[in-house]
Amino acid sequence: MANPKQKRSKSNTRSRRANWKTAAPAVSTCPQCHQPRRPHYACSNCGYYNGRVAVARPDESAGAKA
Repeated sequence: MANPKQKRSKSNTRSRRANWKTAAPAVSTCPQCHQPRRPHYACSNCGYYNGRVAVARPDESAGAKA
């Protein structure tokens, strides 16, 4: 089994790990309500995806009557 011949220095280790970053998720706007949403996901605000209702949102006025 292979073993390292020399110790890897702290600066080499840290500079190698400096590239381990997370990327921010891509954001587009919803064509229905113009709120930011992730591409290929149903809008969390209005529930539309690809021009149709994909997620039924509860009606706000129904909760006020109860």
